[in-house]
Amino acid sequence: MRDKISMNANPIVKHLKKHNSEFSKQDLIKFCEDKSVEMVKFLFVGGDGKLKSLNFMITSRWHLDEILSYGERVDGSCLFSFIEAQSSDLYVIPRYSTAFVDPFSEIKTMALLCNYYTKDGKPLESAPEYIVTKASNAFKQITGMDCEMLGELEYYVKGFVEENFAVENNNYQESTPFTKYEDFRLECMRLIAQTGGLIKYGHTENGAFEYNGHYYEQNEIEFMPASLLEAADQIVIAKWVIRNLAFQYGLEVSFAPKVAPNKPESRLHIHIRLMKNGKNQMLRAGKLSSIAKTAIAGMMECAGALTAFGNPNPLSYVKRSAGVNICWGERNRSALLRVPLGWSNKEDMAATVNNSDRQSRYDATHKQTIEFRSPNGSSNIHFLAASMAIACRHGFEMQNALENANKTFIDVDISKAGARNKIKELKQLPISCWESAEVMDKQRHIFENYGVFSPGMLDGIIKDLKQHDDKTLNERIEEDPELLDIVLERFFHCG
Repeated sequence: MRDKISMNANPIVKHLKKHNSEFSKQDLIKFCEDKSVEMVKFLFVGGDGKLKSLNFMITSRWHLDEILSYGERVDGSCLFSFIEAQSSDLYVIPRYSTAFVDPFSEIKTMALLCNYYTKDGKPLESAPEYIVTKASNAFKQITGMDCEMLGELEYYVKGFVEENFAVENNNYQESTPFTKYEDFRLECMRLIAQTGGLIKYGHTENGAFEYNGHYYEQNEIEFMPASLLEAADQIVIAKWVIRNLAFQYGLEVSFAPKVAPNKPESRLHIHIRLMKNGKNQMLRAGKLSSIAKTAIAGMMECAGALTAFGNPNPLSYVKRSAGVNICWGERNRSALLRVPLGWSNKEDMAATVNNSDRQSRYDATHKQTIEFRSPNGSSNIHFLAASMAIACRHGFEMQNALENANKTFIDVDISKAGARNKIKELKQLPISCWESAEVMDKQRHIFENYGVFSPGMLDGIIKDLKQHDDKTLNERIEEDPELLDIVLERFFHCG
């Protein structure tokens, strides 16, 4: 545990010399007293997937204790479309382990994420954080394993065109001085880490271009694996940090799947790994395990329905007249699900590079994941995390899961005749929000099992998707190209 504290970026962890998972109410009160904290901020995820907030001015130690003990009530009908005004009172209860110092408040403020509770003191069944918890528990109940997740959060920074700055359309992992917003991304990463985010790395992505008098640069911040709830929390806080910092810089950011015609899209690739007793179950003898393939079979079976959670925005489907093939492959970025390179070759490459003694004790099997590539940043990340755990769980409930996984496997060399023939037999993802809703409706029983998503919640998700009325959007854009700019502007700040 000491290793998780010594270089931790969270100021509360540093001061208390405790990992955040051990925070108690008295710990947080002590921090506020020691550091003269004046305010408390409650943050909670709304139905739109964005953070909402309540601010408290601390008036005494007793008052702070009361805030942290009882939480506060909020109007659920203003936060969720499925809650009626006549029964809308909800409690928001702080989770001590999520505490961090608000990096954007001029007044010293401690912020905490909250859980929703009903008037009866029970978790709100349809609350984003509780749906994730239910999905995690159901997965472990069926498999005996923990489902962990990490996200690759892609976004565009929108600024002004400047003279003497070269614009290159291929910007992938570009370095200064050929990238414009690296300092902004580095500061985002620093602040996300201070809020408790476990960042793997950050870099520029492919997109870099001028459009309608503005310069756009695409970036990515990737996280490390964590429990489903922690991983979802990190991404929703990261979006909050990036947007707040952009406002301070005089920039705009977008997590939309598309920000300009015929330019690289932004995604939110989701990696999954399955753990048991602290050991990664994705590999056996250096090869992808039957456990991993069973989870993949579930994801392939549920792939169409997953778009209802991972692609809830019409821009996800614009300029796509055909669906994406539902298949998976090893190291194959053209597949819907990819098995990334996983350090399973047993070679100590660092020792070779540095001409040093070999370290045969080094084991990197914990790094192996599977990567689902279709979701994007317009999604409600908590609902998406829960739905992916459900899809993995479904694999373990399927008959002949390994046989079904084999049917959707595509060799990395898709030019091979066998691979080309198999592609013709594959199912495809939906090509509109409307179609995603239809597929979800057909598979809704999978997501309702174990009470994870209630029928009313799924009814609401299906209704919201169909309200976009995008069944013929691609055809309408072909007839009227200016319609695309209207749609791009409407959804620029989605997610």
